[in-house]
Amino acid sequence: MAQDIELRRAGQVPVQVRPGRVKRARESPMGWLYTAPALLIFSVFIIGPTAYTFYVSTFHWNVLNTAMSRYVGLDNYSALFDSTTPSFLSSAWRSLYFSGAMVIGGTAVSLALALLLQRGGRVLGAARVALFAPHATPIVATSLAWVWIFNPQFGLADMLLKAFHLPVSQWLFSPTWAMPSVIVYSLWHEVGFTVVLFLGGLAVISPELGEAAQMDGANAWQQFWHVTWPQLRPVTLFVVVITSISSLQAFTQFYEMGKGGPVYATTTLSYLVYQEAFVLFDTGYGAALAVVLFIVTAAFTLLQRRTGERIADAG
Repeated sequence: MAQDIELRRAGQVPVQVRPGRVKRARESPMGWLYTAPALLIFSVFIIGPTAYTFYVSTFHWNVLNTAMSRYVGLDNYSALFDSTTPSFLSSAWRSLYFSGAMVIGGTAVSLALALLLQRGGRVLGAARVALFAPHATPIVATSLAWVWIFNPQFGLADMLLKAFHLPVSQWLFSPTWAMPSVIVYSLWHEVGFTVVLFLGGLAVISPELGEAAQMDGANAWQQFWHVTWPQLRPVTLFVVVITSISSLQAFTQFYEMGKGGPVYATTTLSYLVYQEAFVLFDTGYGAALAVVLFIVTAAFTLLQRRTGERIADAG
């Protein structure tokens, strides 16, 4: 009230915005007109194919003649738990294994690198470019390059191990090391992007806070844990969410670096969808797998968002 009186004395009358006016503005036809192109594209390329995938998953789908497709209800979903090879459960476990390694390892490595690159300089600027460069390269080309690196006969990886008198590995040809090999490549390809995100988060943190903590006797770890880390939580949550989504849906590197791997060691849910729908032409079953993958991805995203909101409220 006092502020309104002061504004009236200065000749500046505050504008009163009524709730009804805000509601009418939000429901204005012009708003729908402006968003219509984006909504149309989203509906055609996202909502439509997603709904069609749900529809196809309830059929024994005939790719050559869709009129001969037979409605089977939820039979494709119940078949997910049959003891086939590779099974849905084993592929789901490999997807979670890959996603967990990418989220935990990628977040930790990218945050550590961002802290090292926090301060500027020509050398560090070149290092930032070098770190981000792999993310800008095509996955197909770099996957094939890493297949040569992991070649057990003349690959660079085994050459380095031999130089340090360490035991060599079969890498992509080993059921034990095939998935870790793909994880190493994926970290190399993706870490540069998340480093940039963390650098953006570090750039908005006031250096005075660290200086004040240092004057109070805090060491480097205490400064990070009590000053830097709490302010990086929103960025960290964003990194975790996008890494989870991208890793659960990853396909190209699994296709190029082994096509499922020895003894299905790298057959994840995304690769199993491709194999069932486009190799074995069991499109209905492949669509059911795609629906389950969509649900798992959405559930992970919502869970991480709720966890982030609780952490933010607690902080």
